[in-house]
Amino acid sequence: MSMGKQVVPGAGVREWLGLGLLALPTALLGLDVTVLYLVTPSVAAALDPTAAQTLWIMDAYGFFVAGFLITMGTLGDRIGRRRLLMIGVAAFAAISVLAAFAPTAGLLILARALLGVAGATLMPSTLSLISTMFADARQRAVAIGVWATMFALGMAAGPIVGGALVDRFWWGAAFLLAVPVALLVLAGARALLPEYAAPGEGRLDLISVALSLAAILPMAYAVKNLATHGADVPTLLIVLLGLVAGIAFVRRQLRLTFPLLDLTLFTDRAFSAALAVLLIGLVGVGGTMYLVTQFLQLVEGLSPAAAGLWMGAPASAMFAAAIGAPIVARRIRPGVVMAATQILSLVGYALLAAADVGDALRVVIGFAFVYLGLGAIAALGTDIVVGAAPATKSGSAAALSETVQELGLAVGVAVLGSLSTAVYRSQIQPPAAPEDADRVTAGLDGAVAVSDRIPPEAFRGAQEAFTTGLNIAALTVGVAITAVIALCLLMLGHIRPIGEAQP
Repeated sequence: MSMGKQVVPGAGVREWLGLGLLALPTALLGLDVTVLYLVTPSVAAALDPTAAQTLWIMDAYGFFVAGFLITMGTLGDRIGRRRLLMIGVAAFAAISVLAAFAPTAGLLILARALLGVAGATLMPSTLSLISTMFADARQRAVAIGVWATMFALGMAAGPIVGGALVDRFWWGAAFLLAVPVALLVLAGARALLPEYAAPGEGRLDLISVALSLAAILPMAYAVKNLATHGADVPTLLIVLLGLVAGIAFVRRQLRLTFPLLDLTLFTDRAFSAALAVLLIGLVGVGGTMYLVTQFLQLVEGLSPAAAGLWMGAPASAMFAAAIGAPIVARRIRPGVVMAATQILSLVGYALLAAADVGDALRVVIGFAFVYLGLGAIAALGTDIVVGAAPATKSGSAAALSETVQELGLAVGVAVLGSLSTAVYRSQIQPPAAPEDADRVTAGLDGAVAVSDRIPPEAFRGAQEAFTTGLNIAALTVGVAITAVIALCLLMLGHIRPIGEAQP
């Protein structure tokens, strides 16, 4: 061993058991993103929400998670990451009980919003605790791979778990999963997780908190609104509000001695490039996952449970990549590994671009390649982001990584959903009956609803139009992924294999 190489302690049994404990709230957070996909009809039957209330029941959680991530990541650096995790998981469980027994749609919306705030404490806390527990770069990369996989697997399992609980119990049971998870985390946190608070970081700047919320929440709302209503004047005004607040936020951070978000992190080109890779990659995956699940159910006619089982192969591919990529990156530069897996993603997008009605197997195999690429960039990209930040800022860096990924998923659904809808409407030939024509031209779900009243060839045309939208969306993402490959090689190619001394 060379004299100049710094020896860092490896993780022991306590740290790996701690990682298992952290995997529980991580999977729960992923589950809560998608668990309402199959629960919403039962909620509608029980609480009779308006159309606007239904959208807020679905979206309030994601809005407030994205809005509070940066604040909570920095708060964890200030008061202690384990402490914030314990506070957050206790609050998450208590609010989940409120959501499960909400008597009205308004109270359920409030509970979902509060769940978003509590969820924002958990995501950066779990990731920054991993950076504290695993000082060895190789072990940290594998641990982050496990973390990324658990969140994605939670998202994949959400619709299946939600549907099963509704069938067996009632819609509120989907929220009560948080209670046993919280009890396990609270019971084991002090024994298995270390505490860390950054020394001398000063007070939390409340004006910065307000400006960050004023920047992120309007942008998140606008992205969601674009997917359903298009670029109308109110949405554009909301975007303008978010941009103005964002500029004011940046200017304030540059003046503060102890900023809410340390913008000097962006001077590290690896940090900035890894965030860009995560953003573009998640845009592609978020939108594609939405379209693929729609394809399996609306085009191929699979039940939600059957569609969930078909998604098992892509989930397995992502799991293998998230665990395997950090191991491969011990010998091959991470930027090269990420570029290679994105080339495999291109194969997946090519398969999706060539899919037709009846090609369920081709679509699932294609999405498996896409998900494989996600596993690699989620593990290695997040490791680069967290590893580039000093220990005192790892909570803030983790929160920024999560914010980018949340934004990417939302933008992906909005942009690719809107693109596929535009293609669908340009291809569809509506039936003669006006009342059926409106439903069919609105979207494939409308065509499914009236499929018993329209000619078989009209319904087949609607399925083909949706599939064409999927094809075009996949081609569009494929172009963006070529830029990601170049970014990995040019901006991240200088990073040496994990475990080697970096220049």
